[in-house]
Order: sequence, then C-alpha cells, then structure tokens
Amino acid sequence: MTIPFPFTAVVGQDDLRLALLLNAVSPSVGGVLVRGEKGTAKSTAVRALTSLLPEVAVVPGCRFSCDPLSPDPGCPDGPHEGGGGGASRPARMVELPVGASEDRLVGALDIERALAEGVKAFEPGLLAAAHRGILYVDEVNLLHDHLVDLLLDAAAMGASYVEREGVSVRHAARFLLVGTMNPEEGELRPQLLDRFGLTVEVSASREPDERVEVVRRRLAYDDDPAAFAAQWADEEAAVRQRIVAARELLPSVRLGDGALRQIAATCAAFEVDGMRADIVMARTATALAAWAGRTDVLAEDVRQAALLALPHRRRRNPFDAPGLDEDKLDQTLEEFSGDGDPDSDPDPDGDGDGGGPGGGGQPEPDEGPAGDGAGARPEEGERAPAPGGGGEQSPVRAAEPFRTKVLSVPGIGEGAAGRRSRARTEHGRTTGAHRPRGALTKLHLAATVQAAAPHQRARGRAGRGLVVRRDDLRQAAREGREGNLVLFVVDASGSMAARQRMSAVKGAVLSLLLDAYQRRDKVGLVTFRGSAADVALPPTSSVEAAAARLESLPTGGRTPLAAGLLKAHDVLRVERLRDPARRALVVVVTDGRATGGPEPVALASRAARLFAAEGVASVVVDCESGPVRLGLAGRLAGELGGTAVTLDELRADSIAGLVKDVQRRAA
Repeated sequence: MTIPFPFTAVVGQDDLRLALLLNAVSPSVGGVLVRGEKGTAKSTAVRALTSLLPEVAVVPGCRFSCDPLSPDPGCPDGPHEGGGGGASRPARMVELPVGASEDRLVGALDIERALAEGVKAFEPGLLAAAHRGILYVDEVNLLHDHLVDLLLDAAAMGASYVEREGVSVRHAARFLLVGTMNPEEGELRPQLLDRFGLTVEVSASREPDERVEVVRRRLAYDDDPAAFAAQWADEEAAVRQRIVAARELLPSVRLGDGALRQIAATCAAFEVDGMRADIVMARTATALAAWAGRTDVLAEDVRQAALLALPHRRRRNPFDAPGLDEDKLDQTLEEFSGDGDPDSDPDPDGDGDGGGPGGGGQPEPDEGPAGDGAGARPEEGERAPAPGGGGEQSPVRAAEPFRTKVLSVPGIGEGAAGRRSRARTEHGRTTGAHRPRGALTKLHLAATVQAAAPHQRARGRAGRGLVVRRDDLRQAAREGREGNLVLFVVDASGSMAARQRMSAVKGAVLSLLLDAYQRRDKVGLVTFRGSAADVALPPTSSVEAAAARLESLPTGGRTPLAAGLLKAHDVLRVERLRDPARRALVVVVTDGRATGGPEPVALASRAARLFAAEGVASVVVDCESGPVRLGLAGRLAGELGGTAVTLDELRADSIAGLVKDVQRRAA
C-alpha cells in the first residue's frame, strides 16, 4: 500500500509536492527531477502521486494503452476503431531500474522467429507500459548512457522504435518523466538534465518538532497501513478533486503578453541555453494559475515557475551547483512588470553613476579569473617553502581548467559503459561474431548468412528465401568504451606548496576531473603530506565532491610518497572486491621527491613496483619546475610501469601545437 500523498506535507517538501501536482495538472510541463540527500522521502512522494491521477481510458486488450477516442494508427496491436467504447484503469507508475537492459526498456523483438518464421513477435517494454502514465527512475544519475540515449529519444519523439536488422516496431510512448537522485553519487548528463521540466531540492528538516512528527506518522503507517490511509482519505480526495478542477480550468487560463515578456526576460537574464526553458516556464506558470483557480497568469506565477524551471538549466560546467539568485530574479520581474518597457530609466533618483545590479556606483576592483580579488596584485613577500619542510599552507584556488590529453587503460576490458578505454560492450562497432550464449540480442547478419548458406540444398530450399535454422544464428561481437576508476594520488607536501605552482597543479587535477565526468568514470582522491596519507575521497561517481575536496586541500610538510602509494594500493584492493569488472587508472601528481619516513626513496620504489607487478595502469603528472630538474617523476613512472607527462604536455591543445610545430619544421 502506498503512503498517502498528504503525508509528504510534514517532511518539508512543499516545492516537491507543488512540482508533482503541477505536472498532474498539466503533463506538458515535462516532468520533475528531485535532488536531495538520502533518507528524505523522495521516492515516497513520487509513488504517492499515482493515487491522485485520474483514471485512464484504454482500448480493451491493447498492450500499449491506446486512447479509444484517438487510437494510435501505428499501434502494433492495432488497428483500432476510433470512437469506440473503452475500459478505464488507474494511471500507472512504471519504475525503470538503473540496471535494466535495453530490451527491458524498449521491448524485445524475437529475431529468431522473425528470421526463421517471418513472424513479428514483439514483447512490449517499460516505455510501452508507461505510455499515458508516469515513468519513474530512481537514482537517475546512475543510469547507463545507452539507456539515457533511448530515454531521450522516446521523450523527444513521443514514440519508441525497436529495430533489429531491418525488422522494426514502433509504438507511442508519451509519459511523465520523474527522476530522483542523490548529488553525492554524481550528476546527470546535460542532455538528460534539460529534459526534465522542473527540478526541486529536498533536504531533511532540522526542526525537532517536524522530525518527531515524521517518525510518529511513519510508525503509525507501519503499525496499520489501512487505518493510516483511511485517516488521510478525505484530504487525499480533496487534492484529487482540486487536480480535476484545475485540469478543467487549464484551457481557459490566459497567458498575457506582459507575462510572456517577463518569462523571456528572465530566461535571457539568467543566460539559459536554448528555448526549452521559456516554454517550460510558460506551461508551468499557466498550470500554477489553474491550480490557484485563476484564469490569468500573474507575476507571482512567473516567479514561482522560474524557481522551479531554471536552477538546473544555469549550470555552465559539472562543478557548478544548481541555484538561482532570487534578488536578480525579483529585479528582472520588476523591470519588466507593467508595460514591460526595457528602455525605462533604471535610475529614477538620477544619480547617473550606472551602479549596476549591486548599486552604489563604485567601480569594481580588477579581479582575477576566480573573481575573489586574488588576481588584483601579487602578494608581497610570498615565497615557496623549502623542499620537504615548512609548515601548513592555506589552500589556494585552482587555475583555470583546460582540455586534457586522453589518458586510457591499455587492453580491452568488460566494465561499465563509458567513454575512456576500449571494452567489449553491447554497443559500439562490430568486430566479429560468435554463437549466441542465451537469447540473441545483436544479430550479425553476414555471419548468419555465411553459416546457413552451405546447407540450403540439404534443407530443400526451393524458393528465393534463405532457409535459416536456430544453429545458424550468430551474435555480433562489439567493441565500445568503458568507464574506469580514475584514482588521483596528489602530493600536497611542502615541496608543492609554492602558491603559483600548487594553483597550476590543482588546475590540472580539476581538468582531469572534468575529463572523468565527461567519460563517465568513477573517481577517488588520495593525498599525502607530512608523515601520512589520507583518502580524501573514496571512489565515487561524484566528481563534484572530488573537486570540492581538491579546492580545500591544504599543503605543507614532508613528502611521504611511499605512504601515498601504499594507501592508493589499499583503495584499489578494496574497490576490486566491490566492482571487479571496472579497471583502474592511477594518476600520481607529484614532483617525484620522497622525504617522509625511514629510507623514503627505497620504500617508495618498493611501493611503486607493487602497481607494476599487478599490471595497474598508471600515469605520473610531473610537477617539477625550474631550470634544474632531477627527473624523479620520470623514474617513478618507470617503476610504476606507466608513463610520465609534464603539466604542459597534459594539455590537449599543447600536444596538437607540438605536433604542428614538428611538422612545420620537417617541411
């Protein structure tokens, strides 16, 4: 039994409840993405919405939920006669598991029967079941890339296509997309993020009285679910009736030119990409007016629509937190209120100093790229601590990130789908064929024909068609890309603590983190300084968490290189037990010095050889600078069995420039 929807009112989820209800009133809003920490009843609220949705009229016996008043002309179970009688059923909420297969999502076409018998045998998937209902994805940020692509296609076209070697099936798939996620486990791809109409952030209440009430009601539900549901039945019925009334009022709601100008001005002011934000805001504001029982869209509707529709569309890179400057929003709405004349005097007091949004008219200081004033002038008297010594230095900002050279794990793996290293996958280029182990999913047509051709006379072939038996079928072997575990081992000792140098090092690691995000990797962070090494971040899919830990990383002290390598070795050992198919790439960021502990150089060499003996792929980012270089990082790379690159060589553009320079000299 589902917990009643009004239960969510006590857990501080007003924005979440409103976003779900607006989608119930107007499904064209485009769904909801719910972001929040674990244990905040995200899934409970989404599942409770189902009981509030009106029943759906369907064609009896149709597996694709066709509307009897307007059936899909291409329905695989059709054709259906329009205008006929139908049956009603409750609206469905279909849950897409993170580990679902492609066939489970879009449906399975029996290729064996299609080739051998000429029969289109199609088993509908979750997209068909979700048609005219809710498609719910828990932990949507962990969904595999190929499933995300299929979901995007279906959401954009309102239909699902299943194609297998020339045999295809199409059916309608229009659904309300609702996803929940914990940002600590990684962010969504921008393409999928933009597909969600609205987004809300939820967190647990810090008020003791509210937390007590949550526990009390949860215990009451566990003791007697039926009695608990009956207690809330009247309030739930009132919400359901209000949804029905809002749906009936929705076509009569007027979105005036003034509200449209406010919507367009708001989207322009916050520099959102594309036009989807404008459309979603317009639909949301209209639904808000209908929910309030009004036929005119007011400025308060536009403001609330912006707070729900814009925060997740303002991110410029994966490390930006979603959010919206409400002061700027209010200023934009006020500027375009009334007649909406953008040329009106923004300075009625006549000061004429053009003070900008912050007012005051004072010129802004010449700030550096980070915007914190650190670039205004160099700090006098600042110098690097002596190698291997010095006290702890305050954290410095990372330099501007850049596009990095592609680092990959050699060989072919079988890990999770990604974009870094070669792997045997279900998707990618075809490299061969083999007999299917289990159900046939990817037919290799040429190999199948080649296997069947020698037996045609023995099988009594008389016509033009090829006689194919089950034993002739061949599965395509494909090669794609996998995501890896990229474990950063960062030297934070005194020899790295010069402000300009550490800023460059942090910028390089931040660039590699951005690359890891784009290639769908897991990341981990080990740091070493003083006399020990620490796991600053256990392996995770959240590169944002790694970037935050990197930003606050202090430096100073000796260089316990061996301790850092041994700690990284322990992290890899534990991670192999959790995820044995995911291969690791160790990125050691250091100048190669070893000064911590007894016999530091010999101990570091022995620790490095552990990685070489186990065949762990590694890269050493050489941070040594100055006119005299000892080459210690290159020696460390050799003992690790990996390669060494300098900070400059890590840049993809510098590699390209170096190649062009060599080619120019050769010519």
